[in-house]
Amino acid sequence: MPFESRRARLTLTTESRAELMTIARSRVQAARAIERARILLAYADGGTVSGIARDLDTNRPKVERCIDKALQFGVARALEDLPGRGRHALITIEARAWVVSLACIKPRDLGYSYELWTTRLLAQHVRKHCLENGHPSLARLGRGTVSKILAKGAIKPHKVRYYVEKRDPDFDAKMVQVLCVYKEVALLRQAGADVSSMIAVLSYDEKPGIQAIGSVSPDLPPVPGKHPSITRDYEYVRRGTVSLMAGIDLLTGTVHGLPVDRHRSREFIQFLKLVDGAYPKTATIRIILDNHSAHISKETRAYLASVPNRFDFVFTPKHGSWLNIVETFFAKMTHTFLRGIRVESKQELKDRIMQYLSELNEQPVVFRWRWALDSLAQ
Repeated sequence: MPFESRRARLTLTTESRAELMTIARSRVQAARAIERARILLAYADGGTVSGIARDLDTNRPKVERCIDKALQFGVARALEDLPGRGRHALITIEARAWVVSLACIKPRDLGYSYELWTTRLLAQHVRKHCLENGHPSLARLGRGTVSKILAKGAIKPHKVRYYVEKRDPDFDAKMVQVLCVYKEVALLRQAGADVSSMIAVLSYDEKPGIQAIGSVSPDLPPVPGKHPSITRDYEYVRRGTVSLMAGIDLLTGTVHGLPVDRHRSREFIQFLKLVDGAYPKTATIRIILDNHSAHISKETRAYLASVPNRFDFVFTPKHGSWLNIVETFFAKMTHTFLRGIRVESKQELKDRIMQYLSELNEQPVVFRWRWALDSLAQ
């Protein structure tokens, strides 16, 4: 006589079956939920406990528990653990809070040489001092449990996130002044009038520390089907650094550049003379720039006095270099032209920078500032 199960059959509604099939096919659901969904689908289709356990490579008790929960509490509850299951937490809430509070203190303030916590160091400190602080449940704390406690408290004491503090009391006023220049440029471009004989607006800054790195051995070109990328000897030679003084004409997109060994007052004056020769003598050259000492030194002021009414400086606030459009150009230059560059000398690096600027100026791109201009008009 064949065996007949005395366990009730599971009846699924159309919605329940569709939900179980979605979970059973999922690649992002928890593994236990996927397995339980498959168990319930198989049992609802007439499968036996033994057959389901064999097909899913699991054991009978697990299959039986899942089916019984579905019959008793419903399909949705069968996919989850019932409340109260598992071991109760041994570490108290107060102990966890103490661990989080320690993570908010720098290790050096507690007598260690470390600047930032590691999970191993924090666990070691907790085990050493937990009894005297009234938390015996932490006597065997491991680094894995420390990670879980910190994750639950949304604390990452091993990471540093940087910010810029406003140290310029006139930050807002200077920012508005810079934005007003950008708004003026936008209006001039919108009008479409030729104002080259009246005004030129430049966004200027220096990009220091461009490394002239040379190769020890020649690069090997890609070989189709064998070497997909350029192959390069990991050793290299440092040949010094170069600074690029650059200004973008915000009306035409033309980039004026001067690669130099240093960026002192005399080099800045060289750049001003370069720009002075690029525009009609009747035009006012307005330059947005930062508060570098070379920009307001005695040498620079002496040169500016020799060309009165020629230049109009608009200074960005202290720690406000992000307001200068030329920084966008430098970022693009770093990720394209300078990426992986190799040269034989500093002079070659300077020549290639000037060639790069010349190539850009063949089809200049106008950089536009968009942030807060509409609110500024109001």
